[in-house]
Amino acid sequence: MSGVLFYVQHLLGVGHVKRAASIARALVGARVPVTVVLGGERVSHTDFGGADVRYLASARAEDESFKILLDQDNQPIDDAWRDARRRQLLKIAEEIRPDILFIELFPFGRRQFRFELIPLLEAHKGRSKIVCSARDVIVGKPSAKRNDEIVDTLLSYFDSVLVHGVEAVIPLASTFPDSHRIADLLQYTGYVVEQAVATTASDVGVDEVVVSVGGGAVGEDLLRAVVAARPYSVHQNRHWRLIAGESLPAGAYQDIEACCGTGISLERARSDFIYVLRNCALSISLGGYNTVMDVMAAGCANLVVPFSGGVETEQLFRARAFAARGWIHMFDGELENHEEFAKAIDEAMAQGKSVRTPLDMGGAEKTAQLISEML
Repeated sequence: MSGVLFYVQHLLGVGHVKRAASIARALVGARVPVTVVLGGERVSHTDFGGADVRYLASARAEDESFKILLDQDNQPIDDAWRDARRRQLLKIAEEIRPDILFIELFPFGRRQFRFELIPLLEAHKGRSKIVCSARDVIVGKPSAKRNDEIVDTLLSYFDSVLVHGVEAVIPLASTFPDSHRIADLLQYTGYVVEQAVATTASDVGVDEVVVSVGGGAVGEDLLRAVVAARPYSVHQNRHWRLIAGESLPAGAYQDIEACCGTGISLERARSDFIYVLRNCALSISLGGYNTVMDVMAAGCANLVVPFSGGVETEQLFRARAFAARGWIHMFDGELENHEEFAKAIDEAMAQGKSVRTPLDMGGAEKTAQLISEML
């Protein structure tokens, strides 16, 4: 046996991978051998800290409904694909023989991957400690039967559920009503935040309005709205830097770039993003877990515009919880109303830098500590 096998499957955004990378780096720092098994498309500017990284055949969601999954050739996955990937995953796990099987999100999400995860859990039940890595907000399930399935899976296979949040801020019960049934499994780690490395410090972004949309898969509307609202802002003469992410479709990227004009630039991604946030005059962003944590860690003036399309409610729930405490500024109006959006931008700028909070943002290190104690 050898350390931790960390399974991560992202389907649309890149937040799951970025959070997993922070945890992997903390595990490596704690001298815990870790193999990260990734089932989604490769994400640039991702540092796993020297962990062994294995890639399964890639799968992604066609859109934010998550109803159709596409393979690496952009074709709907089928039973032959599922069989091949299950064999690939089980072979890796048998080779690693992990002390701890660390599963990101499942069974709270990723139900489409039961075809490989249930066999993986069956193969390692009683052989490995089995741990779920869960973010602070669970996308609610309307079906009591579905929630029963989640609880039954956790009680049947899992030894622990590590919630990467703070119970006093967002208890799991607020988004998963059956959490009392798994209370004995729950441990809160605090929030996972990407730590900046001093040797890579950057002076990019000073006095700029910086707009970011994570991986970019669901960021097109925000980017277009910012370009349209900028002429109505009193800060239109500052430089506005748009960071689109790798997943924004090429056609949309080219169209937005053509609309930018003088004083506004568009780029795909930055390895020094955390420093750009520290330097900026204002951050405008979506409300994903990683981005909100980056904004709070940077302490910059901010405006969070949570994505709430398809079945996704996670960003809106978190943004409301944080905004209610005065930790972030949130815009939940209509992006099509460019004057209203510009007014919100100006108000967020006027309110200045975020107030430093006592929020526990040592989640990666706490996770590594808890995992180490299980070995």
